[in-house]
Amino acid sequence: LSSPGRGQCHMTFFAAAANSPEGTIAPEGGCPGKFFTSRKWTSDTSGLVIRDHNSEPLAQLSFKDGRFEGQSSTGEPITLSR
Repeated sequence: LSSPGRGQCHMTFFAAAANSPEGTIAPEGGCPGKFFTSRKWTSDTSGLVIRDHNSEPLAQLSFKDGRFEGQSSTGEPITLSR
């Protein structure tokens, strides 16, 4: 996960359990903004939502050119790639 001028960090995304719309996230240190609090993800037709430990949205991303791009809840550009 990266944000221009704000830094980057690695995150491990774990698959959603059967019959569950969300998976979990384990962020590593140094994440930009509040992304160190990332704990959950959900995916639907509009894209990927990253949520914090209180289930509050941190970012809304859509898939483009082999990666996810979008904005944090505070308006910062965010890119998520493998």
